[in-house]
Amino acid sequence: MNYSVLASVYHKEKPEYLKLSISSILNQTVPTNDFVIVKDGPLTAELEEVLQYFKERNDNINIISLTHNVGLGQALNAGLKACKNKLVARMDTDDIALESRCELQLLEFEKDPSLDIVGTFMYEFLSDPAEITAIKEVPTTHNDIYQFAKRRNPFNHPTVMYKKDTVLNNGGYSTMRRSQDIELFTRLLFKGSKGKNIDKPLLKFRTNENMLKRRKSWDTTKSYIKVILKSWKMGYASFTDLMYAIVLQFGMMIIPIQIIRIIYKKFYRK
Repeated sequence: MNYSVLASVYHKEKPEYLKLSISSILNQTVPTNDFVIVKDGPLTAELEEVLQYFKERNDNINIISLTHNVGLGQALNAGLKACKNKLVARMDTDDIALESRCELQLLEFEKDPSLDIVGTFMYEFLSDPAEITAIKEVPTTHNDIYQFAKRRNPFNHPTVMYKKDTVLNNGGYSTMRRSQDIELFTRLLFKGSKGKNIDKPLLKFRTNENMLKRRKSWDTTKSYIKVILKSWKMGYASFTDLMYAIVLQFGMMIIPIQIIRIIYKKFYRK
């Protein structure tokens, strides 16, 4: 079964991370015949050099160039339209996919053709991919995913493989600069899309000390609440779910980052 891979890169990303990310996709046990990489605006010379290196050696790489930075969601929409296959695997350009990731996701679609989205658990690491700091788990069955999405993101976005037409026919990613992934997933689930998560980590997610700081920002807080508010207005999330999201997000802004770090390790990671 053929599948596409969709990634987006912008000028602030590091060339050495991009190399590892692309290599991990090219080394999949079931290789892709269509690796779409969107350049979200002009890149540095170093990033361009990495893309050129892989492009010259791999005829399955398709590079889409955008004239200016439009943000992840809109960049992914542009790339998604260019994907050749019905199934599309998302990939971030600083993460590392395990070799069997795409093969195992394809098997899930083969076993259950009614699935629209298949994600996985993921490892987290700081600088050395060999030193795992945590495992981020998400609900695995459709019913649990449907309920979980009323308050929190039910998928690890960089791990998902989804049906191209399901996403595009439902409007694709929104214009939001943040939280565009959970906005898409809640919209798809509410409209009847079926999801599943594989109960094992199949991707190494690069994190850093600034991640929690970004999640404490007003922009992140505002966008997340906006998503749950929209979910409530369309009849998906309850008023209790909305209040939970508001309290949680404002709590994240108020609580010192040292305390948040402890909470994450104890309740949100393994």
